[in-house]
Amino acid sequence: MDVKENAGPEIPRKSGTPKPPLGPQKDPNRELAEQFKLPIYMELAHLKLPKEYYKKVPYSFAKKHVVLPIQEENGVILVAIADPLNLEPLEELRLMLDVDVKPVYSPKDVILASINEFYNQEFGAASQLIANLADQSEDGRGEGEVEVYDLLDDSQAQAPIVKLLNLILTEAIQQGASDIHFEPLEDGLRVRYRIDGILQNRHSPAQEFQAQLLTRVKVMAKLDIAEHRLPQDGRIKLRMGRREIDFRVSTVPVGSGERIVLRILDKGNVILGLDKIGMLPVVLEEFKRLIALPEGIVLVTGPTGSGKTTTLYSAIFEMYSEETNIMTIEDPVEYNLKGIAQIGVRHKIKLDFATGLRHILRQDPDVIMIGEIRDVETAEIAIQASLTGHLVLSTLHTNDAPSSITRLVDMGIEPYLLSSTVVGICAQRLVRKICPSCKTAYKPTERELSNLGLNREDLVDGNFFIGEGCSACYGSGYRGRHGLYELMPVTNAIKKQIVKSADSVELRNIALETGMISLLSHGAELVKQGVTTSAEVLRVARALED
Repeated sequence: MDVKENAGPEIPRKSGTPKPPLGPQKDPNRELAEQFKLPIYMELAHLKLPKEYYKKVPYSFAKKHVVLPIQEENGVILVAIADPLNLEPLEELRLMLDVDVKPVYSPKDVILASINEFYNQEFGAASQLIANLADQSEDGRGEGEVEVYDLLDDSQAQAPIVKLLNLILTEAIQQGASDIHFEPLEDGLRVRYRIDGILQNRHSPAQEFQAQLLTRVKVMAKLDIAEHRLPQDGRIKLRMGRREIDFRVSTVPVGSGERIVLRILDKGNVILGLDKIGMLPVVLEEFKRLIALPEGIVLVTGPTGSGKTTTLYSAIFEMYSEETNIMTIEDPVEYNLKGIAQIGVRHKIKLDFATGLRHILRQDPDVIMIGEIRDVETAEIAIQASLTGHLVLSTLHTNDAPSSITRLVDMGIEPYLLSSTVVGICAQRLVRKICPSCKTAYKPTERELSNLGLNREDLVDGNFFIGEGCSACYGSGYRGRHGLYELMPVTNAIKKQIVKSADSVELRNIALETGMISLLSHGAELVKQGVTTSAEVLRVARALED
C-alpha cells in the first residue's frame, strides 16, 4: 500500500480543557480506503497537474463532490477522493478529462484546502481581463447580480464587471494586501493595493468601466448606489474556498467621482501569539510579566497600521483561560476572538468608548481591552477601572513610549494618577522583511553603519542585505513584515519623573538609562540578522532618535 503521511505539530492544550480520549481516533473513510486497498495521500501540496486539466473540471464540481485530480501515472489520472463509497463523480471526471481515472484516498480537509490553492487565479488574470474588456461588445453591467459569496466560483460571475471585481479581490488577497484603493482620475480609474504598508499600482481600467465597477462594490456592500454626494461605510463578507474574508468599505466623493477603499480583514492571515509577533526575548519576557499583573494599565502606541491591534489580540490570546473574564470595546471589532466578549462602538445609538466602558465595569471583568483612548473621559474611566482592581489594555497614537505619558497629561489626566496606574508602555512599528527569493548581500557605507549605531565587526562577513526584486515579491524586494518594539516599564525612577514633570525627553533618557531597548536598536538588530534593510529601519525609526 502506498501511504504518504505527515505528522502534524502537537497542539498545546489550555488549562482546564478536558483530556482527549486515549488511543488514536480512526477516520471511518480511511478505514474503508484501506479495506479497498486505495493508496493513502495525507498531503497534496506537492502534487499538481498542468492548469489545462483544471480548466476542464469546474471549481464548483470539485468542491461539491470533494474530488481533485492530482497526478498522472502511465496515462491514468489519479483523483483524490474523501468518500471511497461515492464513485459516481469519478465517471463524470473521466468524461470531462477524456482519460482513465484512478481513485486515491485523502482526508476531506486536505482536498478542500488543495482545491482552494489549485483553483486560485494566477497573477495577471485581472490585467488580462481589463485588456479584453475593451474588445467586448457587452456593456458588463453587474448592478443587478446576486451578491458574490465565493470568489473562486466562476459560475456565479458571468458579467465581465462582476468577474473583474472578483479577480481584483482574489489577486489582492493572494498578494497579502491590507487595502484596495479604487481612485477615479480624469482619464480613468486607478486600482492600487497596499502591500506590507506600501501602496503599489496594479490596474488602470478604462474610464467607461469606472462607474460600473464602483457601483458593483457599492451593491456588494449594500450601500445606496444613488448617493454620490455623501461618504458611506459598509461591509462585504465573502468566501474564497474555505476562507471567509471580511472587507470594510469606505466611499468619499472627490472631484472625479467616488473614491472607494476596501480594508481586507483576512482571518487566515492573522497570526496571534506573543511568541510569533517578533519581540526580542528580553522584551517578550517583560511584556508577559506586565500582562500577568492583576491590575494596572498597559498601553500600546504607534501610528495607524503599525500592528497595535494584533499585539493586543495576541496579549489577550496569551491571557485567556476559563477562569478569566476578558471583555473588549473596539471601533470596529476587526476579528472575532473565541470566548471573548467583544463590543463594537456604534456612534448612531451613542454607544461610544466611554459609555461601553461604564457598562463593561458592571459585567465583573478581570481584563478590559479598550480599542483606543481618544478623549479624557475614556482615559479617566480606564484609570478608575485599574484603581478598582482591573487590568486595562489600550492603544494611543504617539511616536514613542514616553510620549504617551505626555499625551495623557495634555488630555487633562493628573500625573499622580498616571504614576500609580500605568505599569508599562510598548511602542511599535512594522518594517518590511527582505524577500528570501532575491536576497543579496552588499557592503554598507560608513554612513549607513553610523545611522544604525553599528560597527562593521558586528556584521556577518561585514555585510548588509537587500532584495533585488523578483516575481515572488512583485519587484519590490520585500515580502512580509516584522515588528519593532520599544517597551518602557514604569519603574520607580519613571514614576518620580512623571510626578515631577511629564517631559517626554526626560522620561526617555531615564528609560534608556534603565535598559529600555529603543525602536532603532531593535531595528539595527534585525538589519544585522538580515531580516530587513537599513533603509526600512531608518524610514520608520530614525526620526525618533534625532
